[in-house]
Amino acid sequence: MRAARTAGRFRGRNKAPKWKKPDGGVVSVMVLPLAVTDPGDLDRLNKLFAAMWSIKHAVQRDARAKVNAYWTAYHERNEQGAKAVRQRLGLSRETLERCAYRHLEDSGHLRHHASKALAMHMADEVWNGVQRHLFSDATGHRFGRPRTGRWHDFTRIPGRARSHTTTNKWETFRLAGSLHGHAMAYTDGGRQELQQPRRMPKPTVPSGSVPTGKTTASGKPGMRKATWWDHAGPLAVVFAGGPDSARGDLVLPVRIPQGPGQWARAEHFLTDPARWHKVDLVRRRKAGAPGGWAYEAHLMVLGPGYASPAVQQMRQRAASLNRIGGVDGNVSNLSVVSFPASLDPADSAPASIEITLTDAERARLEKSAKKRRGRARALERSRRATNTAQYGLSKKQQRRAERRASKGLPEKRVKVPGGARAARAGGVPKQAYRRDKLSAHYREQRARQAEAAAGAAEHRRHRARSVAREIIAAHGPVLVVEDCDIRTWYRLWGKRLSQTTPGMLIGALDRECRAARGRLVRASTWSTALSQHCMCGQRVSKALRDREHKCIACGLVGKRDLVSAALAAFVRLTDVDDPKTAYLDTAMSRHVQIVFDEGLEEALRESTTPSQNTPRGAGRVAVPRQGETSAHRTAARRPRATPDETRAVRDHAGQPGRRPGCDPQLTLW
Repeated sequence: MRAARTAGRFRGRNKAPKWKKPDGGVVSVMVLPLAVTDPGDLDRLNKLFAAMWSIKHAVQRDARAKVNAYWTAYHERNEQGAKAVRQRLGLSRETLERCAYRHLEDSGHLRHHASKALAMHMADEVWNGVQRHLFSDATGHRFGRPRTGRWHDFTRIPGRARSHTTTNKWETFRLAGSLHGHAMAYTDGGRQELQQPRRMPKPTVPSGSVPTGKTTASGKPGMRKATWWDHAGPLAVVFAGGPDSARGDLVLPVRIPQGPGQWARAEHFLTDPARWHKVDLVRRRKAGAPGGWAYEAHLMVLGPGYASPAVQQMRQRAASLNRIGGVDGNVSNLSVVSFPASLDPADSAPASIEITLTDAERARLEKSAKKRRGRARALERSRRATNTAQYGLSKKQQRRAERRASKGLPEKRVKVPGGARAARAGGVPKQAYRRDKLSAHYREQRARQAEAAAGAAEHRRHRARSVAREIIAAHGPVLVVEDCDIRTWYRLWGKRLSQTTPGMLIGALDRECRAARGRLVRASTWSTALSQHCMCGQRVSKALRDREHKCIACGLVGKRDLVSAALAAFVRLTDVDDPKTAYLDTAMSRHVQIVFDEGLEEALRESTTPSQNTPRGAGRVAVPRQGETSAHRTAARRPRATPDETRAVRDHAGQPGRRPGCDPQLTLW
C-alpha cells in the first residue's frame, strides 16, 4: 500500500513591501550563445529539456481539463458565480504550481534533472495562457482555449529571477563571471584581440576559503568556503541540477558575440552584474550543431536596451524636427509624406518617400523561395520513400507497371511512389502523418528548413528597423497611419505580404516613433477614407486597380498612395487613443494645397527623399482579379469586386459615431 500523501507546507504571504523593477519596469534582453561541445553536457541539456517538456505537457493537460469543466458548468456559473467555480476547479496560478510540484514528486526520474523552481515557473507560463483565455484584455478579446504543444515547439525553459532583496540568491540558471575576466582570459591579458576558440574550456568552481569581512567571537577573521559567487573569470551559465542529481553543477561556457559594434553592446549589458535580472535557457534548431540544437542564454537586464551612438544622434535629430506626416501602408510599398508643422513654405518643403523592394531584394527573395521549394520537395520525397505503403502510384508509374506486366517482365519495386496518399472514403488519411517513419535525412532537412526560416525572419525584422529609422530621420516622429487589419490583407494576397511585410514595417515605425519621443497615431478608415478623397476635399472614387489619383475639381494628379499619405497628415482625433474618433480636416488640406502648390505636386508625383529602395516599375501593386475575388478556402468564390475600404473585423476601428466638426481645439498638434 502506498503511503498517504502528507499535506504540503507552503510559505505565507510576504510581509515586506513588494519589490518593483526600477526605471518604470523596463527590461531588455541580450542573447548569449552557449559553447556546448562536451557530449556529457549535451546529454544533460537534452534530458533537462525532456524533463521540463514532460512537466509542461502534464500541466497543460490538467489546465485544459479544468478549463473544459469550467465552461461545462454553465448553470453553476450562473447560480454561484464564475469565481466560485474557478475556486472549486482549481483554476488559479497557485493550483497549477502545486500540480507541477505533484508531477515532479510522483515521477522517479524528473527529480534527477529538473528542480522545483523550474517546475513552478513552467506552471506560471501555462497559467499565463489560461489567463488570456479566461479573461478578456483591454480591447475585450480573449484568446483561444489552451492546447498542448509539440516537442519541437518547446524551445524555452524560463528561469527564476534572482532575489534583489537577499544577496547571493539565484535559484535556477545563474550567470557567473565578469566581462573583464572573460576579456582577460581570451585576449591573453589584453595583449591581443578577443579570440574565443570553438571548444571553450569550462570554468571551475573557486576553491579554498574566502574572508567574510566579519570577525568571530575569538577575534579571528571569519572565513567561508568559496562558491560560484566568487568566480570573476570567464562568463558561464551555471545550473545546480535537480534535487536528486548526483552529477554536480551544469556549467555552460558563454561565447560573447563578436563583430562590428558587438563589444559596445556587451559592455552595456554585462558590465554591471547588479542589473542582471533573470536567465532563460533557449534552444533553436541548427542542423550543423551536435544533436541538431544550438543553445542560448537569454539574459534579462533591468534597464533599456542598447542603442549605438549613431542611432541615438539620429533619434535626437528626429525629435527636433518640427514636422507632421502621414503613412500609407500597402501590399507592395509604404508611402510617407510630411510637411512642416507650421505649414509655412519658408520653413521647408513637403517631403515624400516610397519604400518598396529593390531589384537586389527581389532577386534574393526569388532565390530563397527556390531553395525553400527545393527543400519542400526533398522532404516530400523522403517521406514517400520511407512510407511507401501509404502512397499509391502516379499515372505514369501505373502505365509503366502495366507495360512491364504486358511484356511479361517482373514487377519493379517503386522506391518513391508519386500518387495520392491512401485515404478513406471521406478523404481522411488512413494513417496520420505523425505516425509516419522519418529518416535521419528527413530530420536534418527539416532542421535546415527551420534554420533558414528563422534567418529569413530575422532579416525581415532587421530590414523593418532600418526602414523605420530612415523614415524617422527624414520625416520626424509624429505620423498618422490608417488603422487597417492586416489579417484581411492575408486573405486576399497571402504570401505576397511575407515579402514586403507591411505590418512589420508599421510596427517597427511605431517603436521608433516612441523612441524618438513621438507617436504613430492610428486613424479609422471608415471615417477618413483617405484613398477616396483629394487634397481639395472632393471625393474621388477609385478602385483598387487604379494606382493614379486624378481630381477633375482641382486638377491634382499624383500617385494614389502618396496622396493618401499626404491626407493622413491632416487627420484629427478627438481621442488620440481611439481610432474611431478620427476625421479628415479638409479645410487644412486645401489650405496646404494652395500654399505649397507646385512643391506639393512634385512630392505627390515622385519620392523626394533619397532612398536606396528605388523600385523597378514603381507604383505596381498586387491587385487580385476583379471579376471573381478570392475569399476563404471554405467560401468558394464570390462574384463581386473587392471593396476599396475593407470592413473592420470585430471591434477593429469600425464605423464611428458622430463625426465632430473641424474644431482647432480638437487637433492633435
